[in-house]
Amino acid sequence: MSISRTLAGLTAAATAALATFAAVAPAAQADTGSAWGPYHAPRHTAKAWGTLSAVGEDHAVLPTAHHVKITGKVYDNTRGSACGWAVFRITYRKGNNLPFRHHSVRDCSYRTPKPFSFKYSHVYQVELKVCSEFKTAKPSLNCLYAGTWKTLYLSK
Repeated sequence: MSISRTLAGLTAAATAALATFAAVAPAAQADTGSAWGPYHAPRHTAKAWGTLSAVGEDHAVLPTAHHVKITGKVYDNTRGSACGWAVFRITYRKGNNLPFRHHSVRDCSYRTPKPFSFKYSHVYQVELKVCSEFKTAKPSLNCLYAGTWKTLYLSK
């Protein structure tokens, strides 16, 4: 008789624990924040690091996060006319399509980091490339299309 009472007590405790976990789990999955970096340009001429927070994943049509907030710093490690670039490729949902746009942050002050923070909605994927180039208004085609992108976030 005491064994059945013990088993009944364990079953009740396990059921309560599962109910508590089920109530907490959606809140834990709603906001996925993580640190990324540091990532470096070739020859360590620039670097970038920071955090990414994705809130409200939606899997109705295409898996996307309702909002993604990216914060961090980009460093220029060269002297002279070069600048450090952190170039983000943000793939987002537009209807049933997944177009992308670039968001670039430039720092031209030697070893003095430039902080940044920005948000996007309906994000499917966030990728990063760190480059070091001459001071221009936009990153070059070489920076955008040569080499590989580092995936910071991919909606699942």
